[in-house]
Amino acid sequence: MSGPLSGVRVLDLSTILAGPLATSLLGEFGAEVIKIEQPGTGDPARGYPPLEDGVSAAWAVVGRNKSSVTVDLHHPDAAALIGRLSATTDVVVTNFRPATLKRFSIDFQDLVAYRPDLVMVHVSAFGRTGPYADRPGFARVAEAFAGLTHRTGFPDGPPVFTGYPVADGVTGIYAAFATMLALRQRDLTGEPQLADIGLYEPLLRMMEDFVVDYGATGQVRGRQGNENPHISPNNLYRTRDRRWLALPASTDQMWRRLVVAMNASDLAAYDTMSARIEHRAEIENRVAAFVAAHDLGSLTKLLDEAGVAHGPVNTAADICADPHIRARGSVVEVSDERDGRTRLVQGSAGKFSGFEQTVDRGAPRLGEHTRTVLRDLGLAPTTIDDLADRSVI
Repeated sequence: MSGPLSGVRVLDLSTILAGPLATSLLGEFGAEVIKIEQPGTGDPARGYPPLEDGVSAAWAVVGRNKSSVTVDLHHPDAAALIGRLSATTDVVVTNFRPATLKRFSIDFQDLVAYRPDLVMVHVSAFGRTGPYADRPGFARVAEAFAGLTHRTGFPDGPPVFTGYPVADGVTGIYAAFATMLALRQRDLTGEPQLADIGLYEPLLRMMEDFVVDYGATGQVRGRQGNENPHISPNNLYRTRDRRWLALPASTDQMWRRLVVAMNASDLAAYDTMSARIEHRAEIENRVAAFVAAHDLGSLTKLLDEAGVAHGPVNTAADICADPHIRARGSVVEVSDERDGRTRLVQGSAGKFSGFEQTVDRGAPRLGEHTRTVLRDLGLAPTTIDDLADRSVI
């Protein structure tokens, strides 16, 4: 593989989403990723419906650009095999609970014995330290713990989950970022590096106003539906043809442009954000009526000409058909030469002047690369056969 991470080898000892997303991102930029999976079953994410030929359709994204090696981590001989793999590895990404890593004898100190300058990125529900360190948890637990669930929903209703488990996504991206930091520090010092990330922490860090508002006012911010406590207008508005439009006037300049587009000179009196928040109800009603008087297509043209930030609430069908998304490569068609299928998948995010990210290999079949990787590790065919006979692999 080409790319800025070419030559970096990553051992993926994680399951489901946050860890596998991090390693998938690293693989898109050139890293060699070896994913360790449980023999016979593999990553539980392989079984999430909808299924194609018995495998999750989403596996095409989660598992791409990786090699699959099966190792039963519960087997007493597995730790030595993981150690030998770690000796040839730059980065280990895992999301087992701290106690589980210790029980499997594949924790940071165990693997550093095989590679003295190893980088480990450990994502766990609550981090490796503190009174909750060994509690289990998933994205929805982290979202609730970090306060996002408390803020999501309408004031007169219960808290609700977001439409997607964002803690996994945010933490997956942060874990890839943490990998870069740890690799940089390793290269500067020659010392091993451990990045310890609680699943809730990147999400809490992302909500810049949550804690500081409480610290400043002593009041807990509650649910506000689609409104923003700091910005008005900021909402979802319905068009005449029953589409939904996101329209946040997040700056004074954007508000002035919207006032011109609405031909509502009387609203120019609310020229500061404080004034608009004070008169939120009036402003929201006026903007809603303006949007409701237009079809989405004509309104998009009007707002584009006025330089007003806006966007439709897209479905998956809208996204896959959008010409801008296709032009950017945000959604691409990938052909899998092994099963002949052509799949629509998310592309990599962003464009870079000096390199390109790649999606050059489909998601592997379970254990597809076990013998190849172990043979390259120096194990004799008879040794590999013995490991298979004893159900280590």
